[in-house]
Amino acid sequence: MSLQQAALEPAQMFARLDDFMEQIEDLGNKLGLDLSFAQADHIALRINETELAKAAHQAWSEYGSTISEAMINGRPIIVLAFDKPLQSRGWKIECLELPYPAEGKVYPSQDWEHVEFVIPSHAQTADEYLADLKETYPMFALKMKTIAEEGVKIKLSSPKGEGERLNNPTVAFKYQGICIKLHPHSLKKIVESEQEG
Repeated sequence: MSLQQAALEPAQMFARLDDFMEQIEDLGNKLGLDLSFAQADHIALRINETELAKAAHQAWSEYGSTISEAMINGRPIIVLAFDKPLQSRGWKIECLELPYPAEGKVYPSQDWEHVEFVIPSHAQTADEYLADLKETYPMFALKMKTIAEEGVKIKLSSPKGEGERLNNPTVAFKYQGICIKLHPHSLKKIVESEQEG
């Protein structure tokens, strides 16, 4: 299957970007998070086949340069910095995250998957970071009590690639196939910490 047949060519993805970002905005509002001023650090694709991931990496390379190819949870995750940030609904997105497929994990659809926003904090753990977010967004603190009942899944993690020196605790929210992740440091900063290692 080609990228075009899978509707994963960059031009096809651009055509769906505004709709996807609108869903991201709606989820943010549902969570009581005003993300309009947050840095939309990067956007991620989900792809189920290694050959398609390779083809996507090549196709997206026309729009930017690869700044990282870290092994995370046993598979390569490519980070590409756009030559010109993607613009959508007031946000400028600097990077693309392209994870190669994880063994045994199949997504129901291959498309945009999540956006990660930077909300600065000195937190070292995901629990501390969540506490900071509740303080920064009182409305979010209130909604936290009920969002699980509404079907929103919350995941706390501290993903770290080999050689990264900076902790980047992450709080992720998933709802109806749409995912928002929040973390204190930008991907570019994390990659720089890798290169200092």
